[in-house]
Parts: sequence; structure tokens; C-alpha cells
Amino acid sequence: MRLPWRPLAVNPAPGRRASSVTAGVLNFVPASSTIDAHSLEQLQAFVSRATRLFVISGAGLSTESGIPDYRSEGVGLYARTDRRPMQHAEFVRSAKSRQRYWARNFVGWPQFSSHEPNSAHKALQQWEERGKLHWLVTQNVDALHSKAGQKRLTELHGCTHRVKCLGCGAVSPREELQRRFAALNPEWGVQAGAVAPDGDVFLEDEQVLHFRVPSCQDCGGTLKPEVTFFGDTVNRTTVEFVHDRLAESDALLVTGSSLQVYSGYRFLLAASDRKLPVAILNIGPTRADHLAELKVSGRCGDVLSVIQPL
Repeated sequence: MRLPWRPLAVNPAPGRRASSVTAGVLNFVPASSTIDAHSLEQLQAFVSRATRLFVISGAGLSTESGIPDYRSEGVGLYARTDRRPMQHAEFVRSAKSRQRYWARNFVGWPQFSSHEPNSAHKALQQWEERGKLHWLVTQNVDALHSKAGQKRLTELHGCTHRVKCLGCGAVSPREELQRRFAALNPEWGVQAGAVAPDGDVFLEDEQVLHFRVPSCQDCGGTLKPEVTFFGDTVNRTTVEFVHDRLAESDALLVTGSSLQVYSGYRFLLAASDRKLPVAILNIGPTRADHLAELKVSGRCGDVLSVIQPL
């Protein structure tokens, strides 16, 4: 029987820090009320009942590692700036747009790639180790789940740590491309400002006019991060694979996602069709609140780190 959901507010457990988020990254984490013990008990019961838990993670997990998201109220990039992410069609058709994208990415990469997993990533990896987590699907492209050691993982939108040739399909490490950028642009350099969720930074057009972009070493084709840009679609084989893992699961937990993008929301619709119990841990409303039997509003690290995978 599906229980009505309501946002629940949790005080940290005695002796624990008030937040797992360091002061330096709080600007990227939306404000939220503390969480009461009852909501933690409900989420603990939800996780305990599951034997093959399916988890979907979003940008709300990575904000606690210092990576901003796009949509969070007041602190997301949409709220704080007029910047918008690269569109797939623009990247493919315009060499100038690719030059601008890669110049910004080159500057932002050292900072973006240095981010580390936080307590939420580590908790989910421990759930996998203890046999609770059947599969994790992340909408993030920052590799933080992989860095935490997650193995039963699908990066739904790809990963910025890999580069793919649009011509021959060859995949190579992003670090290797960084070295090629540096070799081609030995005198070029500007200081990185705020880094976007995909590693992009803001630069003026005149700053990138002479930036040189390498081609694929195998075929001379166009290089692109192995990520799904806005306006593109997720690979059908990947979607089918995730649906198969969901079919093997007995509960679904959303962590840190508003589910505004259909590529992730579709799995909530599928879970509803299968009558799987759904819980959502997120600050602020989500597109699937009406499908959840439990909704908890709080920082993912604070909550997941105290839930035991019994």
C-alpha cells in the first residue's frame, strides 16, 4: 500500500557533525531544514525492506563535493548566471563553438577533475559492498561514483573523463587530451573562474580566438566528451540495459535529483508501472514526487551516511 508522501524535516544524530558538507562548498548546496528522527526511521525502514535496491543519483550528490548544478533554487548556475550548457547540435555543426567549448574546458579541467567523492558517494559504495544496492544509475558526468569504487554502475549521460571521436568512435582518456591541448597551445592560458557541472568555465570570445583544438589521432575526426549534451538522446542500448536492471530490482531510491530531464524520469515511470516502492531524497520538489511513498528533504551526505544497509 502506498503511503502519502510529505517533506520531512531531521536533526543530526547525537555526536555527529551538523553537516557532511564542508563550508567551502555550501554555496552550491540549497538551503534545507534539519531532518527529524522520524524521517530517518522511515527511510531506514524503506532501505531495510529492499533486497535489490535500484538507485538513481543526480547533481544534488555532487554539489556536496563542490560541483555546482544547474537547477537548484538560488544557488544553481541557472539562478546565479546567464550561462547555459552546450547544445549537441551547436557542438556538431560549428567549429567555432567547439573551439570555445574546448578552450573553456581546457582551463576548467584541472579544477573539475580534482573533485573527490563525498560521504554520500562513499555510503552508496558501501551499500553495494554489503549486497544491498543492486544497481546505481547516475545522471552525473563527473566520475565521482567511480572514484568512490562503485562497480554496479551506469553513467547514464556518459563521463567527462572520456573523449570520443565522432568519426571512428575511438574512446580515449580526457587526461591524454589535456596533454595534447597543452602541447598545441604552449603560450595560451587564462585563469579559471567558476566551473560548470560539465567542466566548462566562462571565457570571453576574444580569449579563445587562437586556441587550437586537436583532431582524432586515428582518423582526424572531431573529438567530443563522451557525454550526452543537451538536445541529444541517451544511447538506446544503455536505456534498455538500465530497464533490465530495474526489472531485477524490488525498490527504487532517488538521491539528489529533481528528475526534470526525461532520461532519468522515465525510470520512475517504469517503476510505477511495475508497482515498485519509490523513495526520494532531495532538497526541493522533484518531477516524481507524486510517484513516491516517501519524500525526504535533506543533504544526501548527511542522510545516506546514517542509513544502514541492513
